[in-house]
Amino acid sequence: MAPDIKWVRAGSIDRLKWDQCMDQAENSRIYGYSWYLDAMAENWDALVLGDHEWIMPLPWRSKYGIRYIYQPFLCAQLGIFGKPLTVELTRQFIEAIPACFRLAEISLNPGNSGAPHSLIRNNYVLDLRPSYEQLYQQYRENIQRNTKKAFQLGCQVTFEIGVEQVIGLALSQMHKTDKNIERNIQLFNKLYELLKIKQEATIYGINGPDGQLLASAVFFFSKGRAYYILVGNHPNGRTIGASHALIDAFIKDHSGQQLLLDFEGSDIRNLAFFYSSFGAGLEQYPFLKWNRLPAWLKWLKS
Repeated sequence: MAPDIKWVRAGSIDRLKWDQCMDQAENSRIYGYSWYLDAMAENWDALVLGDHEWIMPLPWRSKYGIRYIYQPFLCAQLGIFGKPLTVELTRQFIEAIPACFRLAEISLNPGNSGAPHSLIRNNYVLDLRPSYEQLYQQYRENIQRNTKKAFQLGCQVTFEIGVEQVIGLALSQMHKTDKNIERNIQLFNKLYELLKIKQEATIYGINGPDGQLLASAVFFFSKGRAYYILVGNHPNGRTIGASHALIDAFIKDHSGQQLLLDFEGSDIRNLAFFYSSFGAGLEQYPFLKWNRLPAWLKWLKS
């Protein structure tokens, strides 16, 4: 007998029970909390099974009256959360997505293995429980060399920067790939302020020898996981190892802790090599993709 998976509209979601489920889920991700979705998704409904034992956010947009499920900005993994899932229950959740959502392109999470209509994507994570000395020995030689180079040239770690400086550097990179970046960054800024108040966000920067900010990153923390969430790098830092030094500084400060550094990707070969060069291991997850539009509406996705 198929489980009674309910479609719940945003206004009717019990946010207290929802976030309690996220707190208890083995596959919990910061992106799945109601307050994160409220901040970053234009609209979101949900699928709920039982008394919130399993939950699945459905972030959606509408274009020309057609609803579709999309990946909100800086929400790297969504999908089904809760108690351990079987492949069959994962399939039933995916099949329970209402037919009114005619298009779907959204990342799930590693607990959703076997999801139908999905591709496999790559993430890299680094266990920070070992000592810094042990972690440093796992770096590839080029990471060790570039980190030393940055500090030998006079680069310094700084925490005296605001989120607007990280955003400024990030915008210069993202304008090329995201037409909605201005609005997305405004949403992120509000989310950062929320997490800063909760002491679950921090910013690292690397200044060059002349004091110029060359590399910067915002990290979020949730449930034993640190997210390399927003990165802003200056072109002048590329040749002196500024981004290498930044990640090394974060690893050094958080080594020996019950913490997993989540690099949030990547399927891009150069980035995958960069992250894995710090000793990070591969974590794969499904990417749900379907197009149920009639043939004459296939252009909608463009």
